[in-house]
Amino acid sequence: MQEIAFYNDQFVDMNEKVVPIQERGHQFGDGIYEVIRVYHGVPFYLDAHMQRLKKSAAAIELQLPFSVAEIKELCMEGLRRSDMEEAEIYMQITRGIHSRQHHYPDQANSVFSMTVRRAKIISSQVRTEGINVLTVEDDRWKKCYIKSLNLLPNVMAKQKAITNGCQEAVYHDNGIVKEGCSSNLFIVKNGVLATYPALDGILHGITRQIVMELAKERNIKVVEKTFTLDDLKQADEAFVTSTNMEIVPLKQVDEDILPTERPISNQLIKAYQRKVLEKVTS
Repeated sequence: MQEIAFYNDQFVDMNEKVVPIQERGHQFGDGIYEVIRVYHGVPFYLDAHMQRLKKSAAAIELQLPFSVAEIKELCMEGLRRSDMEEAEIYMQITRGIHSRQHHYPDQANSVFSMTVRRAKIISSQVRTEGINVLTVEDDRWKKCYIKSLNLLPNVMAKQKAITNGCQEAVYHDNGIVKEGCSSNLFIVKNGVLATYPALDGILHGITRQIVMELAKERNIKVVEKTFTLDDLKQADEAFVTSTNMEIVPLKQVDEDILPTERPISNQLIKAYQRKVLEKVTS
């Protein structure tokens, strides 16, 4: 097994220096990305990730350098070369190489990059015990539904969380809770599952959508609505979702301890694991 990289039009060594100084992704963050989890050699919800990639590209007027079918084939070829069963595919598309100017080049040549790496596995202990989160004021731009390469505010929020002994940062806007810096967020109160609406200000997470569908299949009421920091800290249960973390409960928000009984969270964790098996064996 080995980690695999692809740049522009060919597979390259993971450590090869391939990004030119005039690359707009490097200079401006002028690009988009996706992360896809691979279970037992099968990319999970690949089509949904491709649809979101197209949506992000359209939002910043970026031409994809390959068709969706070709990108999917590159993913599969990377997996074949890596020989990995449990992997993470990271891909990004930038507006390419051009002399430094803020506006779009008249003739941009988009560049596709991809890596296939070993998956980050969340331990059963962490999934059982939960994680601590730190709440921070949302200082990002207003179009977080685009999976843009501009992630410096997220990086700074995550570092602040780590420095304060937490594993994730949760954004709020004047006390209205939105999402984690690398995850979506759900709370449970009186048996109702709530999450911030899929507006421009949050990422429209693939795992987020799967969790809502799984909850509805199990007759768990789901509402997309705004809620406050107090609602989060007084929730019966809370958890974050992402491609890599899947579903991870929260045990502490700032200094507030959440209940350890998590019947709905645990039910959805098991349902998600069954969904993975269903997808990879179908």
